[in-house]
Amino acid sequence: MPYKGMRNLLFSPKRSPSSSNFLSPSRTELPNSTPRRLFSDAIMDRTLEVAGSIIMKWNPDTSTFANVTSLFYENRGEANDFIKNVNDLQRAMHFLASENSGSEKLVRAQNLMQIAMKRLQKEFYQILSMNRAYLDPELVSARSSVASTRSSTSDYEDEDGDIGPEDDIKIAGDSISEVEDVSNMAMVDLRSIAECMISSGYGKECVKIYKIIRKSIVDEGIYRLGVEKLSSSHLRKMDWEVLEQRIKNWLNAVRIAIKTLFNGERILCDHVFASSELIRGSVYTEIIKEGASILFEFPENVARNSKKSPERVFRTLDMYTTIANHWPEIESIFSFESTSDIRSQALTSLVKLSESVRTSLIEFESAIQKNSSKSLVAGAGIHALTTDAMHYLSLLGDYSNILADILADLPLPVKSSLPESYFDVSDSEDFPLPAISLRFAWLILVLLCKLDGKAKHYKDDSLSYLFLANNLNYIVSKVRKSNMKYLLGDDWLTKHETKVKQFALNYERIAWSRVVGSLPEDPTAVKSPEDVKECFKRFNSLFDQAYKKQFVCIVPDCKLRDEIKVSLARKLVGVYREFYGVHRLVIGRERDLALEVKYTPEDVGNYLSDLFFGKTLSGSSSSFSMSTSQLRPR
Repeated sequence: MPYKGMRNLLFSPKRSPSSSNFLSPSRTELPNSTPRRLFSDAIMDRTLEVAGSIIMKWNPDTSTFANVTSLFYENRGEANDFIKNVNDLQRAMHFLASENSGSEKLVRAQNLMQIAMKRLQKEFYQILSMNRAYLDPELVSARSSVASTRSSTSDYEDEDGDIGPEDDIKIAGDSISEVEDVSNMAMVDLRSIAECMISSGYGKECVKIYKIIRKSIVDEGIYRLGVEKLSSSHLRKMDWEVLEQRIKNWLNAVRIAIKTLFNGERILCDHVFASSELIRGSVYTEIIKEGASILFEFPENVARNSKKSPERVFRTLDMYTTIANHWPEIESIFSFESTSDIRSQALTSLVKLSESVRTSLIEFESAIQKNSSKSLVAGAGIHALTTDAMHYLSLLGDYSNILADILADLPLPVKSSLPESYFDVSDSEDFPLPAISLRFAWLILVLLCKLDGKAKHYKDDSLSYLFLANNLNYIVSKVRKSNMKYLLGDDWLTKHETKVKQFALNYERIAWSRVVGSLPEDPTAVKSPEDVKECFKRFNSLFDQAYKKQFVCIVPDCKLRDEIKVSLARKLVGVYREFYGVHRLVIGRERDLALEVKYTPEDVGNYLSDLFFGKTLSGSSSSFSMSTSQLRPR
């Protein structure tokens, strides 16, 4: 825009009752008479004389003192007079231009105005550059908070004027009052200069100085926060450990940048250029646009160009959470129309991050389904796939609020991809479950289907059921101990706990039914010595076989382990004790008794109590692509 056009845009004359009575409408409506002209000439002469005196005094081109000294630093009262006289001169020029555009007085006034503007440019630059520390964005952004805190303490004053528990706040506030005073004075001076220059048609020069100095501060702040522009190719080649550290730096930087750097600059810019919203928006945008773009482009670049894998989703969620949590501040700080691109960039990053999270969850599901390991877990214990997957899901549960937004409109895969018997997610049109609940239930369902397939690799059906009981019990336990319990609900937990008990009962039935069946239904019924001997012999043999076979089994969960033992003891030890107590003397002599009766009821109970501790978990293997250490955010 041409210089003249910019001046017209920024020109906004101010009127002050104390200094412009001679320009009031009632005065200008007087007839163009000779007395009025003489009166006006006198006023013009006086205005030019007074304004010229103070302006020339501070002309840096004609006075060494004026060249090396700051007007606002040397004498604030005289600085205020300077501003007042410049404003008077501007109004006088406006009046002269309407009366006689070729007037010599107008030419003189224009020369004085140029000198005054040069002086104010110098002052504006000096205040900005010499007070960088006092106009630091963090200090500026904290001023209103401290002021609000101090103001609130007045509510606690008692009748004698004493302050109670808020004394510490006041003392802390007093300790920085000197710094605040300097900051406040600098902001007041900058605003008075800016308004004077803008109303005089020199807004362009004022804005140029402001943008140069304040943009350097913002750019330096972004650099110090460790944020830099990275190309797509650079990101794609970056090792995950390096990229993860960059993400950590960004997470810390974005909080500081929004709350202090951008917020402080917005407060300062709003104050200095309070007279024009158009100028405020334009200036603020020029100052922060580059730094804000670098900051808010980073998440989008990571989402677009970094390698996708399930374990990296947590850093993606951290970035999404940070932007989402600060969105009200982003909308407020970047509310100008000229900063709409910044808001759009932040929103674009949110969209790309959400897409990346969705992709990671799809890949996680795929990793479960593609797990093709046929190696058996020793002792029918917990599979590595189960521990890794549930650890991953429990960590995801900590992000349930964010995931609820991300997964709100993500459709589930078609149910035909799983057996009908596994459709255990209750949902109806009357009581629809949230998308996030359905997604977690679905992922666990996929895991259960895969575990069901792995259980079939055991040649012994009892081990298959014990494997399913152990793994499902672990899944239920992880759900109950994490945020997933709120997502899946009590009905889900109750239903799957019931399944655990069913699997455990099936294990007992298959593994121990022959031992239990070796004892008569009525253990007290009269039997011949030969029948008693045969019964004891059969029990000894079957119990030996079952015990040796089940001794290697493991039930890691102590509660489930005890439940299975109690159930077995109830079915086996009680019946055997009755049979033993009634029939052991039927056999006859003590020597024959020792040969035929291998176990006492106490022996049976003790042997059962030693079960399900297993020897080792070695032998379990999984081709699942994630380990616990990989899934845990660092």
